[in-house]
Amino acid sequence: MAPAVTRDAVLRRRVRAQQLDRTAGPDGPHRDATVLDLGVQDTGPDGARWALALRGATTTYDERVLAWTLRGAPHLYRRVEVAEVAAATAPWSEQDAAKRIFDASKPLRAAGVPVLDALDEVGRVMREVVTGPTVKGQVSGALTERLSAPYLRECRPCQAVHSHEQTFRLAALRVGLELEPGTSPPVLRPVPGWRGRAGHVPEHLDVVRALLRLLGPATPQEVAAYVDAPVRDVRARWPEDAVDVQVDGVTRSLLAADLDALLAAEDPDAGPDPGAVRLLGPFDLFLQGRDRELVVPDADARKDLWRVLGRPGGLLVGHEVVGTWRPRTAGRRLRLQVTVWDGSELGADVRRALEQEAERLATFRGQAFAGFVED
Repeated sequence: MAPAVTRDAVLRRRVRAQQLDRTAGPDGPHRDATVLDLGVQDTGPDGARWALALRGATTTYDERVLAWTLRGAPHLYRRVEVAEVAAATAPWSEQDAAKRIFDASKPLRAAGVPVLDALDEVGRVMREVVTGPTVKGQVSGALTERLSAPYLRECRPCQAVHSHEQTFRLAALRVGLELEPGTSPPVLRPVPGWRGRAGHVPEHLDVVRALLRLLGPATPQEVAAYVDAPVRDVRARWPEDAVDVQVDGVTRSLLAADLDALLAAEDPDAGPDPGAVRLLGPFDLFLQGRDRELVVPDADARKDLWRVLGRPGGLLVGHEVVGTWRPRTAGRRLRLQVTVWDGSELGADVRRALEQEAERLATFRGQAFAGFVED
C-alpha cells in the first residue's frame, strides 16, 4: 500500500528540492541551481534572474541560454546543455505537437500537413531569416511572405496576417534560435556552434522526471497540464522508478530516490526554517505546479494569487504561501504592498525577515527599499 504523507511534508520537501532554503555560499553565489534542469521561466521584470537569486545562485546571463520552450514561455537553461534541452522540450508525438500549438493545428491538418513537419518548415524559414540578432516582428513578417495559408492566421488586434504564435515559438529552439535576454520586443539570434538537437536526453533534463523531482509528488494529469501535453504521452514516459504516495487521499507519484526525503519532511524540525521568507516572483517554479489546491487550500486566496492579468508574487513563509506582494516603484525607490490572506499580523521575527527580503529585492533591482504600502 502506498504510504500516506501530509501536505506539510510535500511542501517542505518541495522547498528543499527547489533550493529555496539555500543562500549564497562563503565564496559568493552558487554557479548552478537544480531548477535549471526544468528551465527557469523568465517572465516579468525580475523573472529568471530573481528566481535564481532566491536560490543563492548567480544571476548573470553568463553561461545561460534563454529560449522559448515549455508552453511557449521563455525559459533559462545552462548553455552547455542547449542541444539536450532542445531535444528534451520538443513535442513527444504528432498528437503532442498538435496539443501544444492549440488551434494552429486545425488548418494544418485540414491541409494534410503533419504538425511536426509544419514545425520543421517554420523553423527552416526562421533559420534562413535569422542570421544575426533579429527583432521578432521582422521574423514574423518574413514568415508571412514565405509560408502558405495553413501556416498563417488573421490577427484582429494587429490587423495583419502572420504566423500562429505557438508555432512560431516552438519552432525557434528546434532550429537553434535563442532569445536575447532583456529585449522587448524579443530579439532572436542563432545559438553559436549549433549542430542540431541532441540524439539523447540525459536523465536530469527529462521533463517528466524533473517535474517529479521538483514539483512532485504529482499525477500524470498534473504533469501533462504543466507541459501542455496529452496525458497518454506523459504516461508513456512515466519513469519506471516512480513510486506512489497518498496525499490528502489522492494518489501521486515521485521518484523512488526522493521518497526518504519526503518521509523525513514529516518532521517539522527537518526544515525549512519556519520563519524564513521568500518573495516568490509571479512565475516562480514553486507556484507553477498544477496542484494549486494543495499549495493554497483557500479558494479566495488562489483566486488572488493566480490572476489571469496582473498576477502578483507569492509571499512564502517557511513552506507556506501565506499571501501576495506587489511592487510599487517611484523612481529609484521601491515600496511593497503585501497582503496576508488571513488578515493577521506577521510575527516580529517574520516581519524582520520580510524587511530583509524586501531590501534584497530592492538592491537586486538597483533601487532603495522605502517601506511597505498599506493594503
